[in-house]
Amino acid sequence: MPQVIIFDLDGTLIDSRRDLTTAVNLTREFYRLPPLPLETVCGYIGNGARKLIERSLRGEKIDIDDALPRMKQFYLEHLTDATELYPGVAEGLRTLTASGWKLAVITNKPDESAKLLLNRLDAARYFDEIMGGGGGYPLKPEPEALLHFAAKWRADVTRSWMVGDHYTDMEAGTRAGMKRCWASYGFGDPRGLTYDLEAKSFAGFVAAVA
Repeated sequence: MPQVIIFDLDGTLIDSRRDLTTAVNLTREFYRLPPLPLETVCGYIGNGARKLIERSLRGEKIDIDDALPRMKQFYLEHLTDATELYPGVAEGLRTLTASGWKLAVITNKPDESAKLLLNRLDAARYFDEIMGGGGGYPLKPEPEALLHFAAKWRADVTRSWMVGDHYTDMEAGTRAGMKRCWASYGFGDPRGLTYDLEAKSFAGFVAAVA
């Protein structure tokens, strides 16, 4: 029976903080608002694009349905200006693939951005599936997307992993019955949720499971 490793994207496989901040601040500039610090924007990441722009424009009288497509377009225009894989990710994915794991990405980032970004970083080839927001399932922490892949591959969920840096990943993994690895090298917040393993680097996770 195969096992699955499901990865989050931002803060787990890639460091995308600066390009996400650029997209947010170009949107704010469009509405003649001052920029936000990188640390502030990082605190808003993790629940999908809509929540990101809602939080970034909180208190302003701006139509989110107008701002959201603008931010998405700005992001696509600056998708990989500064974004890069975390150290050890490419090598680690090769090792996991060679070890027989089924690999997937489930991210709350819009589906188009997630797939385009992983292709540009030459990492899409390591994954059996990539699913972003809008892929037909509710966003994490809802577990449906995780369970969909487990069922598709007839995987043992109790021996499969959800790896991420955010509470949405830990909760989704718990609700799916999977093991959970918190990527503490990322920029998310587990909000006190429990996990089975803390990875201080991507290589650390690979060493623990490969």
